[in-house]
Amino acid sequence: MKLSRQFTVFGSAVFCVVIFSLYLMLDRGHFDHPKSPRREGAFPKGQLSILQEKIDHLERLLAENNEIISNIRDSVINLSESVKDGQKNSEAINFSQGSLSELFPSASALLAVDSEDCLSASKSGSHSSGVQMLDVYNILPFDNPDGGVWKQGFDITYNEDEWDSEPLQVFVVPHSHNDPGWLKTFDDYFRDQTQHILNNMVIKLQEDKRRKFIWSEISYFSKWWDGIDSQKRDAVKRLIKDGQFEIVTGGWVMADEASSHYFAVIDQLIEGHQWLEKNLGVKPESGWAVDPFGHSPTMAYLLKRAGFSNMLIQRVHYSIKKHFATQKTLEFFWRQNWDLGSSTDILCHMMPFYSYDIPHTCGPDPKICCQFDFKRLPGGRVSCPWRVPPEAIHAGNVQHRAWIILDQYRKKSKLFRTKVLLAPLGDDFRYTESSEWDQQYQNYQKLFDYMNSRPEWHVKAQFGTLSDYFEALRKESNLGEKSTNSLFPVLSGDFFTYADRDHHYWSGYFTSRPFYKHLDRVLESYIRAAEILYSLALVQSSKSEKMSVFPSVDNYKLLTEARRNLGLFQHHDAITGTAKDWVVVDYGTRLFHSIMNLKKVIIDSAHLLILKDKSAYTYDAATPFLKMDDVQSSQDSLPHKTVIKLTLQPRYLLIYNPTEQERFSVVSVNVNSPRVKLLSPLGKPVTVQISAVWDGATTVSHEAYQISFVAHLPPLGIGVYQLLEDESSEAVLADYNIYVRNSRQEKPDRVFKIKEMEHSVDNIILENAYMKLWFSGMSGLLEKINTKKDGKNHQMKVEFAWYGTTSNRDKSGAYLFLPDGDAKVTLLFAKSIFSPIIVYFRYIYQGLEGQSLEVSNIVDIRGEYNRELAMRISSDINSQNRFYTDLNGYQIQPRMTLSKLPLQANIYPMTTMTYIQDVGVRLTLHSAQSLGVASLKNGQVEVIMDRRLMQDDNRGLGQGVQDNKITANVFRLLLERRHGTDVNEEKAPVSFPSLLSHMTSLFLNHPVIPMTTNADSGIPELITTFSPLMSPMPCDMHIVNLRTVQAKVDTKPSDEAALILHRKGFDCRFSNRDVGLLCSTTQGKLKVHKLFSKFRVESLTPTSLSLMHSPPDARNISEINMSSMEINTFRIRLR
Repeated sequence: MKLSRQFTVFGSAVFCVVIFSLYLMLDRGHFDHPKSPRREGAFPKGQLSILQEKIDHLERLLAENNEIISNIRDSVINLSESVKDGQKNSEAINFSQGSLSELFPSASALLAVDSEDCLSASKSGSHSSGVQMLDVYNILPFDNPDGGVWKQGFDITYNEDEWDSEPLQVFVVPHSHNDPGWLKTFDDYFRDQTQHILNNMVIKLQEDKRRKFIWSEISYFSKWWDGIDSQKRDAVKRLIKDGQFEIVTGGWVMADEASSHYFAVIDQLIEGHQWLEKNLGVKPESGWAVDPFGHSPTMAYLLKRAGFSNMLIQRVHYSIKKHFATQKTLEFFWRQNWDLGSSTDILCHMMPFYSYDIPHTCGPDPKICCQFDFKRLPGGRVSCPWRVPPEAIHAGNVQHRAWIILDQYRKKSKLFRTKVLLAPLGDDFRYTESSEWDQQYQNYQKLFDYMNSRPEWHVKAQFGTLSDYFEALRKESNLGEKSTNSLFPVLSGDFFTYADRDHHYWSGYFTSRPFYKHLDRVLESYIRAAEILYSLALVQSSKSEKMSVFPSVDNYKLLTEARRNLGLFQHHDAITGTAKDWVVVDYGTRLFHSIMNLKKVIIDSAHLLILKDKSAYTYDAATPFLKMDDVQSSQDSLPHKTVIKLTLQPRYLLIYNPTEQERFSVVSVNVNSPRVKLLSPLGKPVTVQISAVWDGATTVSHEAYQISFVAHLPPLGIGVYQLLEDESSEAVLADYNIYVRNSRQEKPDRVFKIKEMEHSVDNIILENAYMKLWFSGMSGLLEKINTKKDGKNHQMKVEFAWYGTTSNRDKSGAYLFLPDGDAKVTLLFAKSIFSPIIVYFRYIYQGLEGQSLEVSNIVDIRGEYNRELAMRISSDINSQNRFYTDLNGYQIQPRMTLSKLPLQANIYPMTTMTYIQDVGVRLTLHSAQSLGVASLKNGQVEVIMDRRLMQDDNRGLGQGVQDNKITANVFRLLLERRHGTDVNEEKAPVSFPSLLSHMTSLFLNHPVIPMTTNADSGIPELITTFSPLMSPMPCDMHIVNLRTVQAKVDTKPSDEAALILHRKGFDCRFSNRDVGLLCSTTQGKLKVHKLFSKFRVESLTPTSLSLMHSPPDARNISEINMSSMEINTFRIRLR
């Protein structure tokens, strides 16, 4: 009976789908498509409206049918859940029936990607922002004439009477820039400097109500707060309430904006803002970024969505600063390239001069401004390099000194559009000693008092916080009133690549210390996986008394520590690779410990979720139920796979899929015997390929064998496989051809067929269902690709090349890239012992991952001297000096390779991808780590993989980069056909990846996580599949995180989590057919009750990005509705 009922359900589902597709085909047949819907001008008006009605009608029908299909699917799921079949448990059925892909291998043809969900350059590029950075790059000559006292600028003049009608308002903002690690570790800086700065702040601000101070790094502030008494804490709260002390940005650190991924930037913002809410009840409103080396619009977007109104930036190319100063566009509304409205606008102030130190912040003349840095009074430890020291202010000199600094203030204010002026007063680790507070605050107060007492000077000067300044600025410029035309221009684009002087471009740090840039992303992937599983396990554990032994509090502590270690590493001297060697080791150790701790959180959470009989749950910290299949022995070594011991008793192999998409992925694990059998979650044998594990390049290990198979996994779910030893194993053994210089026949291997081949001029050919690849017989490197769909051949030559450094006095270092000319191509051989680089090409024969080529390089340049290694891909794509790089894994920024700029200026940061394209094809290089990239010649993409530099580049670090590690760089190469592109769009300031490209990136950055049961026997029964989502998320919806929120008191978790969703913008003039996509798109709509299958959503309320603000009308919602490109956070309670 049960079986026949299942067949009925299956049959009816199949029948409905077939009828539906027939109906669609017939319906389409009634309706003649215009040849090109984009040339609307060709149609008479009447026909257009009829056409429009038909289209609307069709869309309504489609929507209804989508609803019908999803209802059918829901009822199929419900029916199947009620079918309790002995062998099969309901979860496995739910998964296999709930997804069409089990029924139809080519289900992708049925899954609708709605054209309304697409973004394309032609659609999004039409908005007008006043200033587009791509245009600025085009028009600027990037010359560097001597500007006088303001070396990189020009002479500023003014008339004395300019302030008669409206006085100049000056806000002097004292600050101290505290790097959480650079020349010392975080803890050493805290011990030696930071704690004293904050201790003195409490005392000194209380001495005079007019004194102000701002602070940004919560990593330091929270450490200090933990060590002070309640009296001091109350004083701090009072100072904040009275507006004397302000927290700006309030992130864990002042994050780098080039190499950081948006996941981690958001995470460190949440960590800081949650800490502030819990301990101070404070919500920052202004961003302060004086030291990151170049600025990304992603940061502007995240701050805006976190509820900020204002932001400040400093390190921008000196030519751009000068240009903006002449145009008075140093203050602007920064708008996202993709924004057709103005909802992403945030008011941004760009500091005009060379640095954020005191000599470069009071006005254009550093020689004069330095005389007003009263820490440099004669007799102190620091002096002015311009050889004119400051003078203490007294009655005898106050008139003269006040007039001199007022002249600087007036000149600086001429670069802006209002009579409100910002003059920061601080530098790195300033205000440590009590005496410095007195020197600065007392001398400046005398100057202010005198200035303000001279009405004919028309000035009002005072100490202020950053928000004091922005408040006055908004009041002065009538912002906040309903006037549409604002005083300030709108700007779109980014501020890379930064140069602070001459041809000194800071493009070296895009790659410096790539080992840790990769480790950062490994930690990100683990932390996201752990957060999501922990959040689900926490809900599960509250369902019964028996499960309350789940170590929720201990694991929450580990999660919090991991968030903070990841947050710390986003600092602009950490992920950038620009800290001292021992500081890098300190960061690395923190990342490494957190990876180990997160593995424990993942294992503990999976244990609870995967048990069939939850009442049998026990927790024993000493013997964990599961273990991961890889180990990393130290912070600076690569992980290696553990060997799983097989017995005749089946051992569970769990595969966790941390992405929100159903997935077919090749999984490889190492076992101790080639006689292996693998059973799927439904207990059926799975085809397995056995490959050799190599000791060195030509000898095979017999301690371990690699088995590979295609795992089919539910979104955010766990598939439970079983491994056992079996004499009659039907596994497929791999054959090997080894290409060597001179053959030396060894005795044959007892398991594998191994043939030695001479290096030959003939190509080596590999192929799968989607493409055919030719590799050079000499080097083993890729030469060309044939895409089977259209039968076209594409040149695709992979080479490696070295850059040296200049012979000038200034050489490349951790920050700067100063090459000695073009790179020299080197003959490296893939997979040969002679090679410093080993390139493995692994092949997948089905599904989404089979359409791109995995390129994994093991890089070791420890023997080199002042050299940088690049991987270059040369194709026949006519890219015309344009290429595209992502910003922070969030958005794509078009780039122009400009011949008027030196080579090092044409290198840009890549976080997750870069591509080149012409009318017919797009070639994307996906990356699992941030690195510097360029496209220096037509059809080329080049990525800098590692750099070893023997000297300092004079930016304060005081050392070269010589702590290179053996580094694994992982990429995927994706070649796609483009349809229906037009020429104008190639010049648009915006571009989007395809859905396939987004998915490829997602799978590359979030690999599946295999785990095995620890013990050989006594294992309780497990469910066959853990499948927490009702269906895969829409193709363009990404779950950024599901992050359990802290309780109001203690370090415990609360019953609430932050669900962060990102709706990705994609270009759909690429084929979505047969690309292995197992999802559809839904116009950004999600029904909340259809999200989870094992859990009930008790409440879901919208909040700002970092949970600081709830909208005034915040209430429980039943449908999520998101626009393309948006990232939204919701507070969610699950039961």
